Amino acid sequence: MNRNLKVKVWRGGADGDFSKYEVPRQASQTVLDVITYIQRRLEPSLSYRFSCRVGVCGSCAMTVNGIARWTCRTHVAKVVEGDTLEVAPLSNLPVIKDLATDMAEFFDKWARAKGSFRGSKTRHDEFARVEPGSLERMAANAGIECIGCGVCYASCDLVSWRPDYLGPAALNRAWTLVNDIRDTGQIERLRAVAGDAGCHACHTQGSCSERCPKAIEPTAGISGLKRLAARRAMRGEL
Repeated sequence: MNRNLKVKVWRGGADGDFSKYEVPRQASQTVLDVITYIQRRLEPSLSYRFSCRVGVCGSCAMTVNGIARWTCRTHVAKVVEGDTLEVAPLSNLPVIKDLATDMAEFFDKWARAKGSFRGSKTRHDEFARVEPGSLERMAANAGIECIGCGVCYASCDLVSWRPDYLGPAALNRAWTLVNDIRDTGQIERLRAVAGDAGCHACHTQGSCSERCPKAIEPTAGISGLKRLAARRAMRGEL
Protein backbone atom coordinates (compact mmCIF):
# COMPACT_ATOMS: atom_id res chain seq x y z
CA MET A 1 0.00 0.00 0.00
CA ASN A 2 1.28 3.44 -0.96
CA ARG A 3 2.11 5.23 2.30
CA ASN A 4 1.06 8.62 0.94
CA LEU A 5 -2.36 9.86 -0.11
CA LYS A 6 -2.70 12.26 -3.00
CA VAL A 7 -5.42 14.62 -1.83
CA LYS A 8 -7.23 17.23 -3.93
CA VAL A 9 -8.90 19.87 -1.75
CA TRP A 10 -11.14 22.69 -2.92
CA ARG A 11 -9.66 26.14 -2.21
CA GLY A 12 -11.32 29.51 -2.54
CA GLY A 13 -14.97 30.39 -3.17
CA ALA A 14 -17.44 29.20 -5.78
CA ASP A 15 -14.96 30.10 -8.54
CA GLY A 16 -12.01 28.42 -6.79
CA ASP A 17 -10.16 25.28 -7.79
CA PHE A 18 -8.55 22.18 -6.33
CA SER A 19 -5.11 22.21 -4.74
CA LYS A 20 -3.05 19.06 -4.38
CA TYR A 21 -1.39 17.74 -1.22
CA GLU A 22 0.39 14.59 -0.10
CA VAL A 23 -0.63 13.21 3.27
CA PRO A 24 0.88 10.21 5.11
CA ARG A 25 -1.49 7.29 5.20
CA GLN A 26 -2.40 5.94 8.64
CA ALA A 27 -4.36 3.01 10.00
CA SER A 28 -8.05 3.78 10.74
CA GLN A 29 -7.59 7.22 9.19
CA THR A 30 -10.72 9.29 8.55
CA VAL A 31 -11.22 11.93 5.91
CA LEU A 32 -11.44 14.51 8.69
CA ASP A 33 -8.04 13.33 9.93
CA VAL A 34 -6.66 14.01 6.46
CA ILE A 35 -8.13 17.51 6.27
CA THR A 36 -6.92 18.31 9.78
CA TYR A 37 -3.40 17.15 8.89
CA ILE A 38 -3.39 19.44 5.83
CA GLN A 39 -4.58 22.42 7.86
CA ARG A 40 -2.14 21.88 10.72
CA ARG A 41 0.93 20.80 8.77
CA LEU A 42 0.67 22.01 5.19
CA GLU A 43 -1.94 24.75 4.68
CA PRO A 44 -2.78 26.77 7.81
CA SER A 45 -5.22 28.99 5.90
CA LEU A 46 -7.49 26.06 4.94
CA SER A 47 -11.05 26.69 6.15
CA TYR A 48 -13.42 23.90 7.17
CA ARG A 49 -15.83 22.99 9.96
CA PHE A 50 -15.84 20.26 12.58
CA SER A 51 -16.74 19.91 16.22
CA CYS A 52 -17.52 16.60 17.91
CA ARG A 53 -15.51 14.20 15.67
CA VAL A 54 -17.85 11.32 16.61
CA GLY A 55 -20.89 11.71 14.34
CA VAL A 56 -23.07 13.73 16.69
CA CYS A 57 -22.95 17.33 15.43
CA GLY A 58 -22.83 16.87 11.63
CA SER A 59 -20.77 20.01 11.10
CA CYS A 60 -17.94 18.20 9.29
CA ALA A 61 -20.05 17.18 6.27
CA MET A 62 -18.22 17.64 2.96
CA THR A 63 -18.23 16.15 -0.53
CA VAL A 64 -15.79 13.23 -0.67
CA ASN A 65 -15.05 11.77 -4.10
CA GLY A 66 -18.29 13.28 -5.37
CA ILE A 67 -20.56 12.10 -2.52
CA ALA A 68 -21.75 14.09 0.50
CA ARG A 69 -20.56 12.44 3.72
CA TRP A 70 -19.66 13.06 7.35
CA THR A 71 -15.88 13.22 7.17
CA CYS A 72 -15.41 12.23 10.82
CA ARG A 73 -17.12 8.87 10.28
CA THR A 74 -15.77 8.19 6.78
CA HIS A 75 -12.66 6.03 6.80
CA VAL A 76 -10.21 6.71 4.00
CA ALA A 77 -9.83 2.99 3.30
CA LYS A 78 -13.51 2.75 2.33
CA VAL A 79 -13.61 5.66 -0.12
CA VAL A 80 -10.09 6.14 -1.50
CA GLU A 81 -9.67 5.48 -5.22
CA GLY A 82 -6.22 3.97 -5.56
CA ASP A 83 -4.21 6.52 -3.60
CA THR A 84 -6.35 9.55 -4.52
CA LEU A 85 -8.91 11.44 -2.46
CA GLU A 86 -10.94 14.48 -3.53
CA VAL A 87 -12.62 16.70 -0.93
CA ALA A 88 -14.94 19.58 -1.79
CA PRO A 89 -17.62 21.65 -0.01
CA LEU A 90 -21.23 20.46 0.14
CA SER A 91 -23.23 20.99 -3.04
CA ASN A 92 -26.33 23.21 -3.26
CA LEU A 93 -24.98 25.66 -0.67
CA PRO A 94 -22.99 28.89 -1.19
CA VAL A 95 -19.28 28.46 -0.53
CA ILE A 96 -17.88 30.83 2.06
CA LYS A 97 -14.29 29.71 1.69
CA ASP A 98 -12.63 26.40 0.87
CA LEU A 99 -14.67 23.60 2.50
CA ALA A 100 -16.95 25.85 4.57
CA THR A 101 -20.43 26.55 3.21
CA ASP A 102 -23.11 29.04 4.22
CA MET A 103 -25.90 27.04 5.93
CA ALA A 104 -28.27 30.03 6.33
CA GLU A 105 -30.48 29.06 3.37
CA PHE A 106 -30.70 25.47 4.61
CA PHE A 107 -32.02 26.54 8.01
CA ASP A 108 -34.19 29.32 6.57
CA LYS A 109 -36.06 26.59 4.71
CA TRP A 110 -36.66 24.77 8.00
CA ALA A 111 -38.35 27.98 9.19
CA ARG A 112 -40.38 28.28 5.96
CA ALA A 113 -41.58 24.70 6.49
CA LYS A 114 -42.75 25.68 10.01
CA GLY A 115 -40.17 23.38 11.53
CA SER A 116 -40.53 24.58 15.12
CA PHE A 117 -42.77 22.96 17.71
CA ARG A 118 -45.84 24.89 18.85
CA GLY A 119 -47.54 23.53 21.92
CA SER A 120 -50.51 24.65 23.99
CA LYS A 121 -49.26 23.79 27.46
CA THR A 122 -47.08 25.85 29.78
CA ARG A 123 -44.61 24.87 32.49
CA HIS A 124 -47.45 25.07 34.97
CA ASP A 125 -49.48 22.32 33.25
CA GLU A 126 -49.16 18.59 33.64
CA PHE A 127 -46.86 16.86 31.17
CA ALA A 128 -48.57 15.94 27.91
CA ARG A 129 -48.86 12.18 27.63
CA VAL A 130 -47.92 10.57 24.32
CA GLU A 131 -48.56 6.88 23.74
CA PRO A 132 -45.20 5.44 22.57
CA GLY A 133 -46.86 2.73 20.49
CA SER A 134 -49.25 5.02 18.62
CA LEU A 135 -48.91 5.20 14.84
CA GLU A 136 -48.29 8.96 15.02
CA ARG A 137 -45.48 8.60 17.55
CA MET A 138 -43.80 5.82 15.57
CA ALA A 139 -44.00 7.91 12.38
CA ALA A 140 -42.41 10.85 14.19
CA ASN A 141 -39.73 8.65 15.73
CA ALA A 142 -38.64 7.44 12.29
CA GLY A 143 -37.39 10.90 11.35
CA ILE A 144 -36.69 12.62 14.63
CA GLU A 145 -32.94 11.85 14.81
CA CYS A 146 -32.04 14.37 12.09
CA ILE A 147 -29.19 16.61 13.24
CA GLY A 148 -29.24 19.07 10.34
CA CYS A 149 -25.92 18.09 8.77
CA GLY A 150 -27.05 18.99 5.24
CA VAL A 151 -25.96 15.72 3.58
CA CYS A 152 -29.46 15.03 2.23
CA TYR A 153 -29.80 18.61 0.99
CA ALA A 154 -26.45 18.44 -0.82
CA SER A 155 -27.43 15.09 -2.36
CA CYS A 156 -30.81 16.26 -3.69
CA ASP A 157 -30.88 16.89 -7.45
CA LEU A 158 -34.16 18.75 -7.13
CA VAL A 159 -32.52 21.39 -4.91
CA SER A 160 -29.98 21.86 -7.72
CA TRP A 161 -32.74 22.23 -10.31
CA ARG A 162 -35.15 24.28 -8.16
CA PRO A 163 -33.34 26.43 -5.59
CA ASP A 164 -36.67 27.38 -3.97
CA TYR A 165 -37.45 23.73 -3.11
CA LEU A 166 -37.62 23.33 0.67
CA GLY A 167 -35.45 20.24 0.58
CA PRO A 168 -35.57 16.86 2.31
CA ALA A 169 -34.38 17.95 5.76
CA ALA A 170 -36.98 20.70 6.16
CA LEU A 171 -39.76 18.43 4.90
CA ASN A 172 -38.62 15.59 7.15
CA ARG A 173 -38.82 17.96 10.10
CA ALA A 174 -42.32 19.02 9.07
CA TRP A 175 -43.32 15.33 8.88
CA THR A 176 -42.14 14.65 12.43
CA LEU A 177 -44.17 17.62 13.70
CA VAL A 178 -47.41 16.84 11.87
CA ASN A 179 -47.28 13.49 13.65
CA ASP A 180 -46.78 15.10 17.06
CA ILE A 181 -50.20 15.19 18.71
CA ARG A 182 -49.05 17.94 21.08
CA ASP A 183 -48.37 20.43 18.27
CA THR A 184 -50.97 23.09 17.51
CA GLY A 185 -49.66 24.37 14.15
CA GLN A 186 -50.66 21.45 11.92
CA ILE A 187 -52.83 23.20 9.33
CA GLU A 188 -50.45 26.15 9.00
CA ARG A 189 -47.55 23.74 8.58
CA LEU A 190 -49.32 21.66 5.93
CA ARG A 191 -50.12 24.83 4.00
CA ALA A 192 -46.45 25.78 4.13
CA VAL A 193 -45.21 22.44 2.76
CA ALA A 194 -47.97 21.79 0.22
CA GLY A 195 -47.01 24.63 -2.12
CA ASP A 196 -45.06 24.49 -5.37
CA ALA A 197 -41.73 24.43 -3.51
CA GLY A 198 -42.88 21.82 -1.00
CA CYS A 199 -43.54 18.10 -0.79
CA HIS A 200 -45.39 17.79 -4.13
CA ALA A 201 -42.26 18.99 -5.96
CA CYS A 202 -40.28 15.92 -4.82
CA HIS A 203 -39.49 13.46 -7.63
CA THR A 204 -38.98 10.57 -5.17
CA GLN A 205 -35.49 9.78 -6.45
CA GLY A 206 -34.40 8.70 -2.97
CA SER A 207 -30.88 10.18 -2.90
CA CYS A 208 -31.64 11.77 0.47
CA SER A 209 -32.62 8.45 2.02
CA GLU A 210 -29.67 6.65 0.45
CA ARG A 211 -27.09 9.14 1.74
CA CYS A 212 -28.46 10.01 5.20
CA PRO A 213 -25.79 9.07 7.78
CA LYS A 214 -28.51 8.55 10.41
CA ALA A 215 -30.43 6.08 8.20
CA ILE A 216 -33.47 8.39 8.13
CA GLU A 217 -35.71 8.13 5.06
CA PRO A 218 -36.85 11.65 4.16
CA THR A 219 -38.41 10.26 0.97
CA ALA A 220 -40.88 8.27 3.07
CA GLY A 221 -41.74 11.30 5.19
CA ILE A 222 -42.24 13.47 2.10
CA SER A 223 -44.59 10.83 0.66
CA GLY A 224 -46.50 10.94 3.94
CA LEU A 225 -46.83 14.71 3.65
CA LYS A 226 -48.18 14.34 0.12
CA ARG A 227 -50.87 11.93 1.27
CA LEU A 228 -51.82 13.99 4.31
CA ALA A 229 -51.91 17.27 2.38
CA ALA A 230 -54.09 15.69 -0.30
CA ARG A 231 -56.57 14.37 2.28
CA ARG A 232 -56.78 17.73 4.06
CA ALA A 233 -57.20 19.54 0.71
CA MET A 234 -60.09 17.24 -0.25
CA ARG A 235 -61.77 18.15 3.04
CA GLY A 236 -61.32 21.84 2.24
CA GLU A 237 -58.93 22.38 5.16
CA LEU A 238 -56.01 23.76 3.14
